[in-house]
Order: sequence, then structure tokens, then C-alpha cells
Amino acid sequence: MNRKSPAPSRRLPIAFGDEPLCLVPVRKSAVSLRGSRCSAVLFQVNGHHPIALPSHGGERELNSRLCLRVLAPLREKSLRPPSLRGSRGRRGFTLVEVMVVLALLTLIVYALMAVFSTTQRAFRASLTQSDSLESGRAVMSMIAGDLETMTPSYDVSNYYLGPNGNIQTSNAVNFSAFVNPNFAFPPSPLYQGLVGSPSGMQRTNILENFFILSKGSINGVPSWIGTGYYVTNSLADGTLYPLYRFYMTTNAASGHAGQNGLYSQFTGFNLTNNVFWSHLMDGVVNLTVHAYDTNGVWITNGYYNGVTFPLIPAQNVACFANSYGEMNCLFYSNAVPASVQVTLGTLEDRTMEHAEGLSGINQSNYLVNAAAQVHLFTRRVWIRNVDPTAYQ
Repeated sequence: MNRKSPAPSRRLPIAFGDEPLCLVPVRKSAVSLRGSRCSAVLFQVNGHHPIALPSHGGERELNSRLCLRVLAPLREKSLRPPSLRGSRGRRGFTLVEVMVVLALLTLIVYALMAVFSTTQRAFRASLTQSDSLESGRAVMSMIAGDLETMTPSYDVSNYYLGPNGNIQTSNAVNFSAFVNPNFAFPPSPLYQGLVGSPSGMQRTNILENFFILSKGSINGVPSWIGTGYYVTNSLADGTLYPLYRFYMTTNAASGHAGQNGLYSQFTGFNLTNNVFWSHLMDGVVNLTVHAYDTNGVWITNGYYNGVTFPLIPAQNVACFANSYGEMNCLFYSNAVPASVQVTLGTLEDRTMEHAEGLSGINQSNYLVNAAAQVHLFTRRVWIRNVDPTAYQ
């Protein structure tokens, strides 16, 4: 009976010292390594980790039980060469490595939050500017619509100087423009330094009120219509520079009394009267109007209608300069401006909200330095019902 030959030894790509190793599976019976040239032997028992034992070059028999007894106490401590051990991935992270990772993650999160915050601020700023621009355009369109319908009253003008030098007038006003009273806190006029300009250069934000007389049909009844605009510096609740619109009508049959009553009601500036006044928007730091004649010249003097009064001929247009370089104007009889240029300046919402949280000189100083946050709108409006004979 042929005896099974021992399993051939297999040379491994490792070294035990300077000589090769042989991997020999151990069976229940002894294994002979006769003729082997290995200087050491790796025994692998029932799939367990192999054990390296030196060989003295001679014949050697090892019993599997002996191998098991040798292997049992060494299961927790592997005797495998470094090339046969498990990967380093099984090893845990050190405290330094964990701290480095946490520091890097913190920097990344901080950078992402900074980018997000910057993007959010830019988005809010764009929305604020968009709202401010839309509000300014809407108000300018409303003012332009009222100016275009301006109509001469053709009432008799009696603007003249009385015996004591006082201005005497009581008849209907077609158009008027006057600078508002001065205010200290918040300031009006508001002087703001121009960004990037030489020291001392300022922009003067002036507030003017103006009245417009027009004629139309209200529910099929011919009527005179008085509209006007007025900006006050603040309200009791702290709202800054609110803009109000005046609107009042009277039957056209009322004649002179009805026409003059519209202007008298406007000059009362009773902003709490919700019947005639409506709150349009806030933050209007500049509102000026320039009246032009039929030649496109800014009206800075007066035009006469030829009617002689005791002292001077009566004027149907009277304009005189104020201390800010603007013109206070009154138009009577058949005279209305040939065109009117309106300039509107509004504060950005966030700037106005910040200013409303301040008071006194702190509020004024903040507004003085907020020139870059003022949006200016300018529009030239042509009057359809102009009477050229008023300027001859």
C-alpha cells in the first residue's frame, strides 16, 4: 500500500532571518520534512495563524497536538511576519489626528458661513435697493400724471404789492412751489458730503411743497381738482421724511371761490386729515421742482398780464429766489409752466431704519454721512394745457 507523500512545501515571499520559510499544513499524523532545505517551518493548524519554528537542517517530525498546544497561548499575539499582518486601517486614530481633523472641519465650516453671510447680505441689499427704486419710480409716475393735467384757471390775477409793500393776492392759484420751513432735528435742508469729492463739497437736499390745479369730470360732473405734495421732516412716531399727497375736488360751477378754496385747503398742511391727505412713502430727503417757460428757460422772475393796479401791473407769474438757490413761484390766470422738472431723493430702507433708531445730533450726523444711500430721480414733465399767450 502506497503511502501518501507528504504535502509539498511552498516557499513564501518572506524571510525568517536571511533564509526562506516553508508553509506546511499539519495533519493529524506526523509530517516528515525529509530533504527540505528550509531553515524554518511555518505550521498552519486548522486555518489558524501559522507559527514559525526554526529547522536545524535535519529531519524533524512534529505532532499536530504539539502544534496546537504551542498555538493556543499565542492566538492573541500573532507571530506572523510584518508582511502577513493585517492592514493598518484596523488601528484607531490618535488624539492629534482627531484634533487636526476637527480644526480643519472648523475652518471649512467658518469659511462656508462667511460666504453664506456675505451672499445673504448682498441679496438683502439688492432687495432693499430694488424696493427703494420701485417706490421712487411709482411716486415719480404719480407726480408726472398730476402735472400733465395742470390747467389754467383763467381767473383774474391780482398779484401785486399793496401800499405797505405786502403781497396782495386772493385769486385762484394754478401752480405754486415753495421751500418748506427749516428743521434742525432731523435736518431740513439736509447737507451731505459728496463721496470722492474735495473736502467741503456738499449736496443740499431741499424739500419743497407744490400745488397743481387741474380740471376734469368726476362722476360726469365738471370739477376743479387740486393736488399737491408735501414732505415733513418727521412724525410723532419717529418716521423720517414722510411724503404726503393732497387731493381735493370742487364743482366747476363754484368758480373763483371753489378754485381758491382748493389752494387754501392745501396750504393748511393738515396732514392728519385723511380725507384730503394720503401718506405715500417715507425717507424723502429731497423734493424740488423747477418751472420752465415756452422757450425752455427756468423761470426766475415774473410775467405780467397787462392789468394795472395802483402800484405795479399785476403779474400772472411771480417767482423769487430763496436762500438755497431755488425759486418760490406762483402762477395765476392763464399761466401755467410749459414744463416742470421734478427731482426726488429717497433714502434706502435700511439706512432710514438705522436713522430712526437714533435721535438728536447723532441722527443728524448719521444722515449727513449717508449721501451714498440716497437715490435720486429726475424727470421733466411737459404740460399739455399751456397757454403760450401767458409768456408774450
